[in-house]
Amino acid sequence: MAALGWLTPRRRSATARSVLAGEAAAEAARKTSQQLEEVAPPLREPDFPVQGDVHAAAFFDLDNTVMQGAAIFHFGRGLYKRKFFQRRELARFAWQQAWFRLAGVEDPEHMQDARESALSIVKGHRVSELMTIGEEIYDEYMADRIWPGTRALAQAHLDAGQKVWLVTAAPVETATIIARRLGLTGALGTVAESVDGVYTGKLVGEPLHGPAKAEAVRALAAAEGLDLTRCAAYSDSHNDIPMLSLVGHPYAINPDTKLRKHARELEWRLRDYRTGRKAAKVGIPAAAGVGALAGGTAAAVALHRRRR
Repeated sequence: MAALGWLTPRRRSATARSVLAGEAAAEAARKTSQQLEEVAPPLREPDFPVQGDVHAAAFFDLDNTVMQGAAIFHFGRGLYKRKFFQRRELARFAWQQAWFRLAGVEDPEHMQDARESALSIVKGHRVSELMTIGEEIYDEYMADRIWPGTRALAQAHLDAGQKVWLVTAAPVETATIIARRLGLTGALGTVAESVDGVYTGKLVGEPLHGPAKAEAVRALAAAEGLDLTRCAAYSDSHNDIPMLSLVGHPYAINPDTKLRKHARELEWRLRDYRTGRKAAKVGIPAAAGVGALAGGTAAAVALHRRRR
């Protein structure tokens, strides 16, 4: 009993001392935390885009980055409605558009075929006529296909006082209309030759695709006095890796498989505004996937019948 009497007070005393020690440690931790906050605030990612940085700009690919699908295919659909060409050409445009949306990548052969078709269709027409029609086509087929997420990224650069350019293989006239409708600075696009305001059916140079985009951005940056290490570029396609590699802030938007892999290896930022696992995998906007597939099937049947 004597031994228990000797232990009991000591246990109580130890408990009291533990409580005191715990309270003291908690109070010291609070004071230390406050001191650290005053001396060195917690690290965080710098704000981007940087407000007022006039030596920075943003460059956005168009097809499947800013807009679902390819602009040239939507343009072709609008021209068909206005009887610029026959039903068999429409089937080809529909098939190319469906393939593009299903695959989520830019196939050079399909894109070249689409460009040649468009050039042959507009040959002999006035540039001013196609610009007026392009405005109507934007409202009919393109306005509702702008990715809200990408549009918000572009607006963030504008709000920071920076210029924002579209960089696309689409005709420069179409790209300029889209840029103006979105409130962007301007557009770099493929230039079709015209004489006295009439299209000749030829290109000036080559389509603005792949490495050509990078050269266009480099030239524009030099003319505008931009520091490319402070600029940003956005694209969905591995074909635009040359352009993305030019800037200090590359973004992969709705990326195809090759670009996603490359972006992860280099720790580039990724944004995917498509919904659903299947859409993320193959590049189909979820709400439009069934329609695209059905349209592609119908177009394929039409092509098959024509070839037979």
